[in-house]
Amino acid sequence: MQATTLTSPRTKVDSFESPDFYCIDDLLTSEHKLVRSAVRNFVKREITPIVEDCAQRGEFPMHLVQKFGQIGVFGATIPPEYGGGGLDQISYGLMTQEIERGDSGMRSCVSVQSSLVMYPIFTFGTDKQRKKYLPRLAKGELIGCFGLTEANHGSDPGSMETNFIERSDYYLLNGSKLWITNAPIADIAIVWARNDQGKIRGLIVERGMDGFTTNEIKNKWSLRASSTGELIFQDVQVPKENLLPEAYGLKSALKCLEQARYGICWGALGAAMECYEVARRYALERIQFNKPIASFQLIQKKLAEMLTGITQAQLLCWRLGMLKNEDKATVAQISLAKRNNVEMAQRVASDARQILGAMGISGEYPIMRHLMNLESVSTYEGTHDIQLLILGAEITGIPAFK
Repeated sequence: MQATTLTSPRTKVDSFESPDFYCIDDLLTSEHKLVRSAVRNFVKREITPIVEDCAQRGEFPMHLVQKFGQIGVFGATIPPEYGGGGLDQISYGLMTQEIERGDSGMRSCVSVQSSLVMYPIFTFGTDKQRKKYLPRLAKGELIGCFGLTEANHGSDPGSMETNFIERSDYYLLNGSKLWITNAPIADIAIVWARNDQGKIRGLIVERGMDGFTTNEIKNKWSLRASSTGELIFQDVQVPKENLLPEAYGLKSALKCLEQARYGICWGALGAAMECYEVARRYALERIQFNKPIASFQLIQKKLAEMLTGITQAQLLCWRLGMLKNEDKATVAQISLAKRNNVEMAQRVASDARQILGAMGISGEYPIMRHLMNLESVSTYEGTHDIQLLILGAEITGIPAFK
């Protein structure tokens, strides 16, 4: 008997229900569940019917940007007076979980907009900057990107070469940034560069400024439904009012990355849940040797290990969300969860691909797309090994990467 996919581009049916082996729903408020339900329904309606085709064509579905704005996932934790949702950290985490269950590229778009564009403007910007940009970013009328990584400086952003010098009424910006999510479609970029004194500062650079151009990175094997590119600055005149006045040094940029890593902790969990549910249902439907493959010990072992990893990650996310709500979450705690949950999701996706056999590589199922996407998720906002070193520095007091 041939199994029927949960998210087949032919049937366009998505009947996902998340596993909850430890009754974690009991720890959530009614608002949390309402938020999760709304975003889950959005994903079922707007993302899963089209995402396989988008990934195959290597295109980002631009029409979803304003729809993301309409359901309130951009800047969900930003105060309502600036267009945000005013929600707590667990609500935001559940949003990213559901969106990455649809696709990592869609969650990347939301993470960048919320954590790497709206967050630094809200945290480090002036009230004038907040009022100018945040409401439009929240609605999806503007899309933003975050310019930190350079071609020669990935895990070592402190060695960045992009720089600006002060002129009478503007800053003259030169340099480039690479592997930037949303770069080809961005209206504004939060750019980190060195000033005349060699200090790292944050600037808001707008599309249309002379000398500011973007290129799109093509032929990716991962995050194919995400828009990724390069930012190029050639004598760009950035008005002085576009400097983020409270952003001083690399620590400000890294604080933004902490916010993004938090969303990844939940997002990777969503990808793992999808792979687990697809594999579980397939195993119950796929007949070999006159019985479902779910009856075989090795298949049950894989499913049991998948559920164990997912359950551990759910508890980790919930506790981290509570700490975030209390403003107690540390850099190392976020790094531990990011590393653990992404690694878990990669294992789950790999085991799911084995359970599905040849169908595991087919676009009729989401497994291979998630598996490829998670290769990037493991690397961005701090690589898997860098997260280990952050934790190692916390344990020993000795930073191994300096």
